[in-house]
Amino acid sequence: KLVLLGHNRMTIEIKTATLEPIRNTFAHIARRFGDKPATRYQEATYDVQSEKYFHYRPLWQPDKELNDPSRTAIKMKDWYAFKDPRQFYYGAYVQQRAKMQEAAENNYAFFEKRNLVALLPEGMKENIIKYLVPLRHVEHGANLNNMYACAYGFGTAITQACLYNGMDRLGIAQYLSRIGLIIDGNTGDSLTEAKVAWLNDPIWQGVRALVEELSVTEDWFEVLVAQDVVLDCLMHELIYVQFDQWLQENGAQDIGMLTDFMQAWSKDTNRWIDATLKIAATESNENRALLEKWVLHWKQVITKALAPLAADMLNDDALALAESVLDKRLQKAGLFK
Repeated sequence: KLVLLGHNRMTIEIKTATLEPIRNTFAHIARRFGDKPATRYQEATYDVQSEKYFHYRPLWQPDKELNDPSRTAIKMKDWYAFKDPRQFYYGAYVQQRAKMQEAAENNYAFFEKRNLVALLPEGMKENIIKYLVPLRHVEHGANLNNMYACAYGFGTAITQACLYNGMDRLGIAQYLSRIGLIIDGNTGDSLTEAKVAWLNDPIWQGVRALVEELSVTEDWFEVLVAQDVVLDCLMHELIYVQFDQWLQENGAQDIGMLTDFMQAWSKDTNRWIDATLKIAATESNENRALLEKWVLHWKQVITKALAPLAADMLNDDALALAESVLDKRLQKAGLFK
């Protein structure tokens, strides 16, 4: 009790009252998880995509709905089984990437402030322009492929993750462009030189043809398997592991500061794509067989495309080492047991 004394004596009692909410979450979330407080990820992800009551069918595909699970040969009882282990919805994704970008910007600022480019051994700039900067074209292709999966995929759980991945690839392409600009003193000559290599150098023509082939592959889940599983794993091992090690051993270890974002990003995104692959494979034997068929096909196509680049950049054994890393990841995801 709180007692106030004055000319007239009175007593004021302060009590607390508990108001029970009528419901604890949105109706569509309650139908899936029960009427209890939901996480932000659940509220922003589950059963968000429209599945009926569309106004029209696509004029270019009148046999399908706007959101149609038949756009891939993969079959799922529940497309929201593709839970992102990172729990990324828009807010969480932006906050995480902002931290990574801040660290990357500090690295770039330190590199430029100390003029570390001047410490690169003779001929190293040419190697970076020849092998690293052209990757920005590969990343633009990866952006398109993930945005395609976002547009034609089914279920917000997987389509929003594809959207975030697509935006990541655009950011990586920009970082690769910045590396070129740092190398050439912001003249842009390195970007022009790298584009010429991308268009004409024999070591890049298989990769360029591969990027074009992926851009016209119709099944969006197959595109994810080819791009985010097979190509990304092999390319990461060749560029950001083996070539990075070569740079360190040949006096260009400071370049690792400029690719640190790509290193951290790969570890982060692999958690999602590996989980996605495993969920699809464990859904049914039919899914597993189809995924294995896609992996075998694209592994053959991609290794053939990467072989000239790997041999010229590193050695004849580099690609085989990258393949062994991919094989281990596939087995952990439940394929080729």
